[in-house]
Amino acid sequence: MNRRLLIILLSALVIATVSSYVIWKMVGSRISAAKPQEATKLVAATRDIKIGTILASGDLTTMSIVGQAPQGAITDPKNAIGRGVVANIYAGEPLVDSRLAPLGSGGGLAATIKPGMRACAIKVDDVVGVAGFVTPGMRVDVLVSGVPPNATNNQDTQTKTILQNIEVLSAGTDIQKDAEGKPKQVQVVNLLVTPEEAQILALATNQMHIQLVLRNPLDTTVTPVPDTEMTNLFTGGKPPAPKATTTVARQPRPAAPQPFTITVMNGDKKSEAKFASSGGQQ
Repeated sequence: MNRRLLIILLSALVIATVSSYVIWKMVGSRISAAKPQEATKLVAATRDIKIGTILASGDLTTMSIVGQAPQGAITDPKNAIGRGVVANIYAGEPLVDSRLAPLGSGGGLAATIKPGMRACAIKVDDVVGVAGFVTPGMRVDVLVSGVPPNATNNQDTQTKTILQNIEVLSAGTDIQKDAEGKPKQVQVVNLLVTPEEAQILALATNQMHIQLVLRNPLDTTVTPVPDTEMTNLFTGGKPPAPKATTTVARQPRPAAPQPFTITVMNGDKKSEAKFASSGGQQ
């Protein structure tokens, strides 16, 4: 056999062997990487669960998730049963510890109140403002309208922004009775406030009309807002000009007439008579 041909065949064999080894290593690493990861069992909700609900065994199920589990995810149903829900949970959603109240704190609205804060309920009108569109988690400003105690006129109505960027805990209706004893629905909104803000709201609800103003949840800036008076609406936002006063000059009173005295001598007797300047005797 030709020596040159033998060398070519041997070289081709070596190249084929090396290429086969490289391809085998690459395919083997991909197969190892494609092995399925272990699934993690998590506790999930079987239905939509509202805020304040106390979880029972019928509200929970298990689901498997591949990959990293959510932070604070609950893996044992025993760690969720009996705890109150502090945020809405939807069907099929894994339960996390941050959306449940601590064990033993119960359910209802009280479980959603943060430490150091208070839940203050206020009545608002369905027709006025955005009361019918306020839902839990939204942010609102609180406005009051009324006549200040130091106003000189009962018509001096003013509007003032007393609180800004307040979180809404819940919104619903409360059944109360009117003057005739008939039941009526009143819109009630629970706001998450500090103890000082709760005192302000309590005073405002008893004395003035309250209105809620909806704001963007991402807008957390608190800006000073000047008070608005009823008269400003008709003066372009400027205080009304003071009324011009006319001063009437008083005429000086005429001076009283100076009396004059006449002395009468009758022998050794002397008498005096006083007369006004006009001639009449005083």
